[in-house]
Amino acid sequence: MASIMIVEDSQSLALVYQSYLKQEGYRVSHHASGKSALAALDRQVPDLMLLDLKLPDMDGQSILEFVAEQKLNVAVVVITAHGSLENAIEAMRLGARDFLLKPVSKARLLVTVENTLRLSELGALVESLHQTFVVESFEGLIGKSLPMQQIYRIIESAATSKATVFITGESGTGKELCAQALHQRSPRSKAPFVAINCAAIPRELMESEIFGHVKGAFTGAVTHREGAAEQAQGGTLFLDELCEMDLDLQSKLLRFLQTGQFSRVGSGKLQTADVRIVCATNRDPLTEVGAGRFREDLYYRLHVIPLVLPPLRDRGDDVLLIADALLAKICAEEQRRFSGFSAEVQVWMRQYPWPGNVRELENVLRNVAVLHDGDLVELSMLPDIQARSERAFAEPEIDISHHPVSRHAQPGSGDGWLPNSVEAVNAYEVYERCLIEHVVELHQGKVGEAAKKLGLNPSTLYRKIKQWKGQDEQQLLV
Repeated sequence: MASIMIVEDSQSLALVYQSYLKQEGYRVSHHASGKSALAALDRQVPDLMLLDLKLPDMDGQSILEFVAEQKLNVAVVVITAHGSLENAIEAMRLGARDFLLKPVSKARLLVTVENTLRLSELGALVESLHQTFVVESFEGLIGKSLPMQQIYRIIESAATSKATVFITGESGTGKELCAQALHQRSPRSKAPFVAINCAAIPRELMESEIFGHVKGAFTGAVTHREGAAEQAQGGTLFLDELCEMDLDLQSKLLRFLQTGQFSRVGSGKLQTADVRIVCATNRDPLTEVGAGRFREDLYYRLHVIPLVLPPLRDRGDDVLLIADALLAKICAEEQRRFSGFSAEVQVWMRQYPWPGNVRELENVLRNVAVLHDGDLVELSMLPDIQARSERAFAEPEIDISHHPVSRHAQPGSGDGWLPNSVEAVNAYEVYERCLIEHVVELHQGKVGEAAKKLGLNPSTLYRKIKQWKGQDEQQLLV
């Protein structure tokens, strides 16, 4: 059974908590001072700590700071009579899993303890699986975040199939690299990989690029020419920015997909090509279908295995892994001696939302390498950093007065300010939302200021609020 440490200077309350917990079979210890608790933590770390913030010899936040600094594997639940918003924010920032106000009922205490221990077990399992199975790079793709691990698994599963793969994602997320990874992992890897960018070729020449032409087919066609379909024989044909393709050519592509046959421009002779089609777009293909710019039948013929590449801002510390790899490559090309990034640059790269994704990151680093040299990339070397950050972090003011959670009693108003659903498995999510919305309200809907107070990335906070608004609207329609 789990071990629980109670850090509480009130003997009567400590005895009550011990009675509740021992009835459930937990192993419980009690410390009435911060000094005693810290000494016990040096000897043995419990599974969970119930921590009072006001102790006779020190502030409970000092113990939270010690746990964070020492990276102790203990879940902390704060129980205090001093339930101010500032205390709640600071406790959560220092790593507390929950924040309860005295007096705490037996049911509330036991549910919180059970949920916190369950989340800790789940976290340990996820970390174990992450250490066992995480992959930092995959056929030219770099990243060990969970979204990229999922991408790698899909590629590995889809690579051996002949089914078409439809890659979507923002510009600069690495759609062509993803297509190349599919090709390299497939049985077709020894045959050609041919890429066509449908947005970079004039519409009148696109059919010739894909299917080829015969001599005299049009002005300038002075020789016979193989198209990409023939060049990719036995391999993979990658059609990038597919939604830019003309509707007439879309019908010919559909016929090619269905029959494997095509004819060169200017020739009525049918030819056959065995190619695996991978396509990509940075648009929403269903929106293009609805607008009449993309054939619905072609969409369903191509959209067999969808693969959605995450933007760089949703990939956590992947930005640092990618930046290290790009910096090494660029320094070799430009003959520079940079070996890494300063701590300030690393913080900025984690927080900046990278609207241009990996392509923007590469452009920034190449600018630095061309114009500067040194051991570490410093913040002052980054191009247009102030203007770039102001544009990216500029968020509109948000009105959240209509949100259901914001209408609950506020922190500091006494026991029960959190919704009752805090006792459910999703307690942390409910607490997080209530806390964030209250801080945004305190700053008159200014997300940037609220994010600074909470120590969060403004773009992350803005996405959370937008997601909650969409969930509330869906619930109203049910």
